[in-house]
Amino acid sequence: MTRSVCTTNGEETNQQYPIRTVPRSFALWILFIILISNGAYIAAQSHDAPQTALPIASDAYGQAPAAQASGSVNGTVVDQDGAVIANAKIVMSRTNASSTGESSTRETLTDSNGHFVFTSVAPGSFQLSFTASGFAPMQKSAILLAGQNMLVPQVALAVARNTVNVEVSLPQEQVAEDQVKAEEQQRLLGVFPNFYVSYLPNAAPLTSKLKFQLAWKSTFDPVSFVVTGAVAGLEQAEDAFSGYGQGAQGYAKRYGAAYANQLAGTFIGGAILPSLLKQDPRYFVKGTGTTRERFFYAVANSVICKGDNGHWQPNYSYLLGDLAAGGISNLYYPAQNRNGAALTFENALIGIGGGALGNVLQEFFFRRLTHHAPTQGSSSP
Repeated sequence: MTRSVCTTNGEETNQQYPIRTVPRSFALWILFIILISNGAYIAAQSHDAPQTALPIASDAYGQAPAAQASGSVNGTVVDQDGAVIANAKIVMSRTNASSTGESSTRETLTDSNGHFVFTSVAPGSFQLSFTASGFAPMQKSAILLAGQNMLVPQVALAVARNTVNVEVSLPQEQVAEDQVKAEEQQRLLGVFPNFYVSYLPNAAPLTSKLKFQLAWKSTFDPVSFVVTGAVAGLEQAEDAFSGYGQGAQGYAKRYGAAYANQLAGTFIGGAILPSLLKQDPRYFVKGTGTTRERFFYAVANSVICKGDNGHWQPNYSYLLGDLAAGGISNLYYPAQNRNGAALTFENALIGIGGGALGNVLQEFFFRRLTHHAPTQGSSSP
């Protein structure tokens, strides 16, 4: 290279100087250092910056390929004889549907050949539920692989069993008959009949047959004959109904009259009139409530009763039965002891008072003394 140089005397002279160049090895070192620095910078930037998903490369058609290829599930539904079942409902349930973008359930129906198919099913576990009218439901579970076209083994549904809920209840007449049989076992102190008392507040109403059965059972019970004999003996000892006289003949007349009174009162007031008037001749023990409530309930039941329809009503059967029995007694009492209507009504009032007293005793005392009586709170004998 040539350069012009000015000398001290003002003259210019041309001199040639060699050009200084950078050695190649030095340049390579510089380039290497630059590359290392850039790499460290990029690494630092990528470490500090938030991670972002890389874009999925598009295929030849401009669409992003699926991470895993979907498949299909198909099969056939038949009965146990091998006949195809059309319109059977199949429900596919997926537990990982949210991760695959699918719906949690998919449904389809079998065609006329019993065939079904689910397409575009993402790989993973699934459950199939099969239901059809008249057949028992069935479930199957499986795992679908990526791109798999799964053929479910032939599904054979069993015929559904006919399940019928039958509420068996006895006819009301049978229930009443069973309850009366239990009442006929009730004996005060294990001896005296206590048949006309029900400890079931909702006992079934009595049929006419059962009303006469109770009357018969009560009047012809052996203990009734003994009690009647005791009453006749007391009357003879007091010389009641003196017209009958004394001795065996007088005792027999008194016995016959006392038994006739019991027979007439029981059948008329406990069977005949209750059957005609649709009333229940039994006393229903209340057993709950205050003492005051139970006392007035017992007293009231001497003039009221429960009808066969379950409603409370005046006890016409008991009242008319007492009057009828009193009127009939005038036919066999001695003439001097027949006081006509006055005695009849007097005896009826005495009967009502005696009935009220008996009900009070039944309500508060006789239950614990009655053998075979249901326990307190029991709903059945």
